Amino acid sequence: MGQISRGKKTLAGRILACVLLLGMMVIGCLAGCTQNTAPEKLRDLEFTVVGDGEVPEELKGIIAEKQGAPFKLTYSSGQGLYIVQGYGEQETGGYSIAVRQLYLTEDSIVFDAELIGPEKGEDGGTEKSYPYIVIKTEFLENPVVFQ
Repeated sequence: MGQISRGKKTLAGRILACVLLLGMMVIGCLAGCTQNTAPEKLRDLEFTVVGDGEVPEELKGIIAEKQGAPFKLTYSSGQGLYIVQGYGEQETGGYSIAVRQLYLTEDSIVFDAELIGPEKGEDGGTEKSYPYIVIKTEFLENPVVFQ
């Protein structure tokens, strides 16, 4: 009887191994067969980083309401399109924000920014900060995709 029991376990183990292998092959094929659907960049957009003194008053109020938590928003005026990204409350100051990309696709505007923390040894102070960036670009009606 010991022989028959071992034989069943071996057969069951082989079947399980085959099923797992077949599943991994199907998943691998599906992952390899997908197409890259990233939108094609039509052109880079020119922009200006807007200082506090140049931000429209209504937009300043919206930023003040939202700055405690991370946020992303757009605001348009007859003068252009404002794109804003805030990083919420930080324990210290000394942060900066870099715009990595701003470009137009057929269906959208892509905006990619990065929060850069204080460097090691840099005194960021003891007060909390609320880093955000406001940029201004040409007015376009395309939706903004934040990355």
